[in-house]
Amino acid sequence: MKKFLIVGLGNIGAEYVNTRHNIGFKILDYFARKEGLSFQTAKLGEIAEYKIKGRTLLLLKPNTYMNLSGKAVKYWMDKENIAKENILIITDDLNLSFGSIRIKTKGSDGGHNGLKNIQLLLNTTEYPRFRFGISDAFKKGRQIDYVLGEWDEEEKTKLPERLEVGSQIISSFALAGLSETMNLFNGK
Repeated sequence: MKKFLIVGLGNIGAEYVNTRHNIGFKILDYFARKEGLSFQTAKLGEIAEYKIKGRTLLLLKPNTYMNLSGKAVKYWMDKENIAKENILIITDDLNLSFGSIRIKTKGSDGGHNGLKNIQLLLNTTEYPRFRFGISDAFKKGRQIDYVLGEWDEEEKTKLPERLEVGSQIISSFALAGLSETMNLFNGK
């Protein structure tokens, strides 16, 4: 059975639940609800398992806080013997307009501390990632407040449809592969 590790980046704690920085958690929560899954507390995170067509998807929400996400990613990759081609890191991206999607096979951390830590611990920039645009609509010097801020009213109305697209990306990644998923969803 082929295994995949789908990692939603975010921060633990009630104060972060509805923040832009937690879009990775939000997409995994949406997927889990849709598929009737529940997360269990495990080492370095919350885990849910989903089986589909001969594949096992481990959904991981690291509990290490964003800046140490790599620790959880590396642990679960090693524990479950999952190749880097079969991981998908879901993260927020300030450089994309709200809800825009960019799926890539590799790339820089783009100043994102979660990706920076993952790249440090995996010792590579070559692993699949799904970037969800949160836009850069903040005043100079207010980036942290914006990223850790809650969605505005307009974003809240559009979010359910974007979460559904995020859920479809997870399934497509496991069933159709990265290239096909990129062709289907990039720019959507």
